[in-house]
Amino acid sequence: MRVVKSTFVLVAMLSMLNFSGKAQDIKMKYNIDDSKIALSGFSAVSYIELGLAQRGSKQFKSTHDGLAYYFISAEQKGLFDKNPTKYLPQFGGWCATGVAVNAKFRTDPNKFLVTDGKLFLFLYDLEVDAKELWLKDEKGMESKAIQNWKKLRNSL
Repeated sequence: MRVVKSTFVLVAMLSMLNFSGKAQDIKMKYNIDDSKIALSGFSAVSYIELGLAQRGSKQFKSTHDGLAYYFISAEQKGLFDKNPTKYLPQFGGWCATGVAVNAKFRTDPNKFLVTDGKLFLFLYDLEVDAKELWLKDEKGMESKAIQNWKKLRNSL
């Protein structure tokens, strides 16, 4: 009986480690909180197709790579479901300028840029307007961010 209990406890502990490890992997790759709602609930399709930051609705929800994405209409949800990678933010939704300087910063959903069909999000606070910094050398910053993201994507 004691061996069975010990085995059960060990299996339970290992499955908890595996689950929390998976959750940790998602949190490293994507700019999310414990809710696992991507883009703070803003519609990825609105960013790309309309050039607008619009908060989506739970009514129009899709799941991709373990994250919930909200949209403003069934039509937007359908577009995302057909081709989710088209609408995913660059660098897991972390601040593009931050990634270019080898760091992960939370973003303001209203500070974004769509260039060549790619969504870039940015930090904004009273001291730093990361979008403006990015725009001073967009190609150079993107190149640095792409290089840095290879290392940063799996780190905290």
